[in-house]
Amino acid sequence: MKHLLFAITMVLCLSVQSQTIVPTDAKATKETINLYRNLMNLQHQGLMFGHQDALPYGKGWVYEEGRSDVKDVCGDYPAVCGWELGHLELGDKYSLDSVHFDKIQNWIKLVHKNGGINTISWHLRNPLTGGSAWDVSSKKVVASILPGGEKNQLFVQYLDKVAEFMLTLKAEDGKYIPVIFRPFHEHTGSWFWWGKDLCSVDDYKALWRYTVSYLRDTKNIHHLLYAYSTDRFNTREEYLDRYPGDDIIDMVAFDLYDRGPEFPGVLKNCASIVSKIASEKNKIGAVSETGGPIAKNTEWWTKTLLETLKPYDLSYVLVWRNPWQNADAAFAPYKGHPSSDDFVKFFNDPKTLFQKEVRAKNMYK
Repeated sequence: MKHLLFAITMVLCLSVQSQTIVPTDAKATKETINLYRNLMNLQHQGLMFGHQDALPYGKGWVYEEGRSDVKDVCGDYPAVCGWELGHLELGDKYSLDSVHFDKIQNWIKLVHKNGGINTISWHLRNPLTGGSAWDVSSKKVVASILPGGEKNQLFVQYLDKVAEFMLTLKAEDGKYIPVIFRPFHEHTGSWFWWGKDLCSVDDYKALWRYTVSYLRDTKNIHHLLYAYSTDRFNTREEYLDRYPGDDIIDMVAFDLYDRGPEFPGVLKNCASIVSKIASEKNKIGAVSETGGPIAKNTEWWTKTLLETLKPYDLSYVLVWRNPWQNADAAFAPYKGHPSSDDFVKFFNDPKTLFQKEVRAKNMYK
């Protein structure tokens, strides 16, 4: 009887959750609502593994359909695949990482069909100077693209191209594919033109609100979950300093790369803070970018990354890409990599989730 009452209570709690936990977009598609709720629940059960540009290329290969460095090592694809839209705003055919946008569209559809999750970042060009996302020569960029600014119309054209891309993302049944959109990231640093030393707190928040409002309300895009993603931080107050609001953010996340011996402690602190914020705000939590010296620290996957993150409820951890031109810069293992054996242990750990396990959970239903 005790176990029966507990089970009934859990069912009732989940029923209430399904009615109250919804994305910030009041017009979100049914599939987007389902993904949001399932991500919320799944982060209490396990940690999905993600990889940037997992399918287009890897160590010594480019555009080989069905291939993935991660799959070559462990036999399964990442549960989360990251994609990049930088240079889309220029009308280019391929991204700043030299991946054709039409192929990215097809891979997003494939990942969705196979039950995986797609997340999109955007290293957009500097609209004021014409330089790259890393051009920090002016502190006036963000102000210039807000309403009334001299580059506002150019920024609107950038957003129109993003909107056009997002509206091509449809499944075989004609329904829009939900994706996690993560613009203006790592703003606690100052290496992008939207970074903390390059614009005011109010202007950064206004940039976020303008972008979401334009895509959601003007372009009628309702299959996006919006991710707020910092770089490293020390306190809750620092993390939330430029947070644009609970009404437009669906995911709280952070980027953090292993640059030295302090990494595990910093990762632990950031994961602890973000997981608590996610719980308090009813948001999804994630480590949206990371990577480490896996060629030298061959037990980095289990002894550093997994051991540090295991205590926390976070939906996924995503490592950056494996450039085909430079195997030494790979952030995920490939066949024969020194960390491959440790990655298989990481893969086999009950805490980690890959595509087959996530597919079985029907994330969009």
